[in-house]
Amino acid sequence: MKLAAALFLLSLGSASAFAPNARGAVAKRQVAGKSTTSFAAVASYAKDPSTVPQFADYGKNVFTGKVADGYLQKHGVSADILKDHTWVKDEEKADIIAAAILEWATDNGADTYCHWFQPMASSGFRHGQTGQVYNMMLKFDNDTNELKFDFDGDALTKGETDGSSYPNGGLRDTHCAGGYLALDTSSPIFLRDGVIYMPSVFVSYYGKSLDEKTPLLRANDAMSEHGSRLLKHLGYDAEATGGLKANIGLEQEIFLVPREEYYRRPDLQFTGRTIMGKLPARDQEMCDHYMAPLTSHTPALACMKEIQDECFKMGIPLKTRHREVAPGQFEFAPLYGINTVQIDQNLVVMQVIEEVAAKHGLAALLQEKPFAGINGSGKHNNWSLSTSSDVPLFLAGPINKATGNDMAFPVIMAAVVAAIDEHGDLMRMAIASPGNDFRLGAMEAPPAIISTYLGEDLTSYLEKFSEGEVEGYCPKKIDLDLGVKNICPIKAPAEDRNRTSPFPYGGARFEFRAVGSAQNVSMVNTVLNTMCAEKFKQFADRIDAGEDAEDIAREALKKHFKVVFNGNSYDEANQAMLTEKGLSNIPSGVEAIHVLSDEKNVNLFESMGVMSPEETASRETVLHDHYTGTVEVEAGTFIDMINQHIIPSVKAAGQGPLAELEGTIETLKSALSEIHGTEDLYEKAKLARVLRLETMVDIRAICDLAEETVPADLWTLSTYKELLFLDSH
Repeated sequence: MKLAAALFLLSLGSASAFAPNARGAVAKRQVAGKSTTSFAAVASYAKDPSTVPQFADYGKNVFTGKVADGYLQKHGVSADILKDHTWVKDEEKADIIAAAILEWATDNGADTYCHWFQPMASSGFRHGQTGQVYNMMLKFDNDTNELKFDFDGDALTKGETDGSSYPNGGLRDTHCAGGYLALDTSSPIFLRDGVIYMPSVFVSYYGKSLDEKTPLLRANDAMSEHGSRLLKHLGYDAEATGGLKANIGLEQEIFLVPREEYYRRPDLQFTGRTIMGKLPARDQEMCDHYMAPLTSHTPALACMKEIQDECFKMGIPLKTRHREVAPGQFEFAPLYGINTVQIDQNLVVMQVIEEVAAKHGLAALLQEKPFAGINGSGKHNNWSLSTSSDVPLFLAGPINKATGNDMAFPVIMAAVVAAIDEHGDLMRMAIASPGNDFRLGAMEAPPAIISTYLGEDLTSYLEKFSEGEVEGYCPKKIDLDLGVKNICPIKAPAEDRNRTSPFPYGGARFEFRAVGSAQNVSMVNTVLNTMCAEKFKQFADRIDAGEDAEDIAREALKKHFKVVFNGNSYDEANQAMLTEKGLSNIPSGVEAIHVLSDEKNVNLFESMGVMSPEETASRETVLHDHYTGTVEVEAGTFIDMINQHIIPSVKAAGQGPLAELEGTIETLKSALSEIHGTEDLYEKAKLARVLRLETMVDIRAICDLAEETVPADLWTLSTYKELLFLDSH
């Protein structure tokens, strides 16, 4: 990116950072207005950021762009070779690229490589959420005892490992343990701590997907194929210019707590959340933590800066950092990018966060709801579609101009609205991580009812379009006059930020706000791309058969417009109204996961070539097993905490609910025994849900009463006060 564009991007709101060409459109408007002089001044500032010490290492540890080009040119090719992803099938090209990577790696102190892949159901437990086997880039001559480098195109593009201990959901038999790896060329190779990591897919001996990434790559292809077909009917040949791509930007929320207090909480260590704990006299009611200064009197600032520095070296554009609403809560946000790259980078970010936090005497909590009574953490998935040349599909001006068709935008939006309405159940399934059960709809995240906010301006336009009006959409800008002479008036966009909507439109992008902080968001984006691919295909098929695109779009809007809701989704009356309208409403994650076996959804994934029926069924099996396993760990930890900490503290104090506490042990053990004795995985998960959301909640109240009763010097577990208030220590 040129310096002028980079500096100009700094002046935009964070929303603009998540949609392609939003900055270009803004830049043109600014230049056309009164800010031409200031923009010219920015453009004339010619200093290269890489000459500034704090930015000098940006991207040095990722094999792409100038870094890759410098090494590839030594071997007679340029970085353009990487843009044609078919190089993996050309042995000669693969060997050339491998030689360049080997030189880059050794120049930067690396001596090891690994195929880096994403097993299913890793959130909440597996550090880094990835699988990897490290191989030295050496071979050993047994005759001479000499070392030689050993890294060629074959080692780069494919690998094999033991797949026996990864979740598979029935996709392989016990005696079929082979796991096969193939390089994902959509995401760049990166280097960290002396190892080069090669993003890969992971499949069984029979080619069934055992990972999170393979279905996403297939969904990307389906969306590009059928979206390109639709765009061609609307006037733009996307296929001729490389098809379509899905871009996302992932906002990552976390908690940082003192590590010495973390070690005094077995529940945080084993489960990532506090399964008991009394709220202190002060929590988040004053909202004093939100975007307050990141000061040097706590280790949080130094920790966050080092996290950014580590990520910058790997070319991860972790642009934004700030405090979040709850005490001890923080957020990072990157610039948007291609979904596979962003997901890979987000997994790296989460791993770096945990590791760097430990160096600063902190523990990073990624789970969605580490503490009861205060906000949990999300990972807003800002999703957009664009052509390969960065023309955004969800922004009226650019897409209408590219197609030469003012009706292109409403046709595309009609397809998306229809997809949301028909597949709200799958959207809910995609966010059914165990931690989200405590978070959705709790005045901190949208409810489980899936609707979309479009803003009054766009809603009104689409309503008129559905009734036959044929003008192009020109979003209005709202002038906010602050009544102060020396302050520039603010131009607000047509859409407000509706934080109560699960899937609000924000100009060029939709923000899936309900995604959980600990999730690998591959399934989220697999669902979004697959459901839109299906709608694009249906529209294109009907146009192929002679129907008019605008008539198809109007019919879709009239049928599915009930999914558009611009009001307060937290309001219980509105939730009841939306449910009565027939919108998808699945409160429990266990039931949401079960929709994967619905015929509609099995057919969707199969027809789009994203997952076979067996692969879809395996996801339900794995996710239910993951949920049940999570609850089993939580309940077992709860038993130990009651026996080893809470009951002894109550006895030492000579006061508190001792009899009730002693009775809880048998209750928990009995519930676990019933789960263990149930064969059907869905039934096991339903029992686990009751144990977690009902039985353990009731027992928690008894434990919190004990904490309230026992003197502080006799209480052996870290309290919320000790965990959450870094600034007060």
